[in-house]
Amino acid sequence: MIVSAAVCPHPPILVPALAAGAAPELDGLRAACDDAVRRLAVHDADALIVVGGAPEARAFGAGAYATLRPYGLDWTSPVVPADGYGGEALPLSLTIGYWLLERHGIAAQARYQSVAFDADPDACLRLGAELAGSAARVALLVMGDGSACRTEKAPGYLDERAQGHDERVAQALGKADAASLAALDPKLSAELQVAGRAAWQVLAGAWQAPTGSAGAEGEKGAPSTPAAGAEAAAALLADEAPYGVGYFVASWALEGWTR
Repeated sequence: MIVSAAVCPHPPILVPALAAGAAPELDGLRAACDDAVRRLAVHDADALIVVGGAPEARAFGAGAYATLRPYGLDWTSPVVPADGYGGEALPLSLTIGYWLLERHGIAAQARYQSVAFDADPDACLRLGAELAGSAARVALLVMGDGSACRTEKAPGYLDERAQGHDERVAQALGKADAASLAALDPKLSAELQVAGRAAWQVLAGAWQAPTGSAGAEGEKGAPSTPAAGAEAAAALLADEAPYGVGYFVASWALEGWTR
């Protein structure tokens, strides 16, 4: 079952070496991401899984690597590939997730799972439930950006619906409101160029998964919410749109749940 989650954005300019002179503009956002990862790491999970959007859904094996070379920075990790290296580059969302975890020395122990940007919500929810049931204690690092239409200088230009959309997402992330994330409209998300919709709905599926899912310890047939027997603690650590794109950072955890 899922015991904790962190939500972070994945713009490549989150990496100071790539942002160069603009790096200080995202210092606060970067610090919030580090805080979310620290909170994630203290929950003694059996499985740490990074989830992010990509053209297709798939699990990446041990040979995959993170790289920012397509974005102009000569950075690849691991520098010395692991055994079984197959030359597979992680997509941007998972690469930034890897980079965040590497700052805390835990990137190598994580699993990496992409979800298609245009995945049907039901497919996202099923994937989340599968990930939640893959170990007794699962922690998720969920990578996703909000709308890209917040201002006239945004990548998708200004769309008046973007502000309200992102406010609803921020509210849901700040309250661990999985139902609201599950209800996000994929058509509207696509129109607003929301890169995180599918990944957030994977989180929703994991959070709502039955506690008796395969791989989880404890009594089968327990109530169908992970908050049963424990309280959900949530915090919205950042809600910004410095370049007309919504960036959110949040931390979710189950307090009081034990093996």
